[in-house]
Amino acid sequence: MMMSIALLRGGKLFGHDFTAQKSTSTEAPKDTVPTIRTSSDGTTVINTTALGADLVGYAGPVPIELHLRDGRIERLEVLPNSETPSFLEAVTDELPARWVGRTPEEAATMEVDVVSGATFTSRALIGNVRRAAAYATDHPAAPSLWDTLDLSPGSIAALLVVLLAAILPLFVHNRTYQTVQQVLNVAVLGFWSGSFLSYTLFLGYLTNGAQLLLSIVPIVMLVTAFIYPLFGRPQYYCTHICPLGSLQQLAGRVNRRKWHLSSRTVRLLERFRKGLWVALMICLWTGVLADWIDWELFPAFLVRTAPVVLIILTGVVTLLSAFIPRPYCRFVCPTGTLFKMSEGMKPKRAFR
Repeated sequence: MMMSIALLRGGKLFGHDFTAQKSTSTEAPKDTVPTIRTSSDGTTVINTTALGADLVGYAGPVPIELHLRDGRIERLEVLPNSETPSFLEAVTDELPARWVGRTPEEAATMEVDVVSGATFTSRALIGNVRRAAAYATDHPAAPSLWDTLDLSPGSIAALLVVLLAAILPLFVHNRTYQTVQQVLNVAVLGFWSGSFLSYTLFLGYLTNGAQLLLSIVPIVMLVTAFIYPLFGRPQYYCTHICPLGSLQQLAGRVNRRKWHLSSRTVRLLERFRKGLWVALMICLWTGVLADWIDWELFPAFLVRTAPVVLIILTGVVTLLSAFIPRPYCRFVCPTGTLFKMSEGMKPKRAFR
């Protein structure tokens, strides 16, 4: 599956820099950036490259430097990372100011709300500040498993919706239920919680392993995308869970009269999808134009942080879906193409 396409060379994965050290030690490892130093003006600077290597956002670690002066936080600087720029900008525009002027003791314990639409990045930044603050008070503390769980209302709602989508369609084939489920997928998984599978997420998994699986929601999604097809349920995630797929299906119900595409046209479009996928994989492999992963349409649901162009493109696809059934899923989606690869691994005798 996706793991077979990984290439790690010179600290880079498909052109993305993922060089953070995976260590929770409160002492700076040898031959790495020092955890604590004093600048020329007397400011104490704490670097969380090592301290917070296990605190990952959407695509990987989000290390920071915490600057302390006269016993209080003067500022914090977010170090280079692999987060989507628009998500990171939304977080850094809002969160850092909340800690300025606080003592390390206060920063280590204060509750800070995540930024809507950038939950994973927010939690990683908050965790890094707490680690740095705890280190500054000489009482570093690794978070408990309970602390790492996302128990926000949006995450709980997303878990309920994704479990319904993973189970009920196996037994319920009522059209009314399908419509309700699709609306929930779009509203809760898409617009509210921003829960979906994408190449950005996969690259984070390849680099940081199970550390990114801090929520049950992506685990359920991965199971439906890669395991269900092995047991006779092809394209289950795309059809029953994906918020973008659900949005296209709902749009398709607005207009019953569809454009007729000849068999030849459909075959050409399917070949285009496969060719596009190969070209994009080459881009990731070589690091040339590898930023295309930030332009998949899924993040358009996060209206607050998504680029305007991405929102417009998603609107065009939604409109087109009224005339052509699921055009993005069938003829473009690189993530969906990756899922189709798992179907080739299906046992000869599949359980149904």
